[in-house]
Amino acid sequence: MNKDEFAVIQTGGKQYKVSKGSLVSIEKIKKNDGDYKKGDNLYFDKVLLVDDGKNTTIGTPYIDGAKVDAEIIEAGRARKVLVVRYKQKSRTGWTRNGHRQPFFKVKITDIK
Repeated sequence: MNKDEFAVIQTGGKQYKVSKGSLVSIEKIKKNDGDYKKGDNLYFDKVLLVDDGKNTTIGTPYIDGAKVDAEIIEAGRARKVLVVRYKQKSRTGWTRNGHRQPFFKVKITDIK
């Protein structure tokens, strides 16, 4: 493993640049038979790019056989996001809602 090695993965509709040992906060992932919890291992197979410091491999759109392993460090919910809706020229214009988006904090253990 080269310390300059990194990969670009896609999960939750977003792309993340990751390297071995890095902590990344991603969207919550569900599995078929329940939920993941703290300490579970998971992998990302939608790898868009891998760079080992010398060679760069770019997928079309994904790299076949590439995989990034990770471990869930924390599962939680982010700070509250406030959504305000306002209708102009009406007396009942203000509506305010909010939600807390669930997330996983994962530690990247290996890039293959």
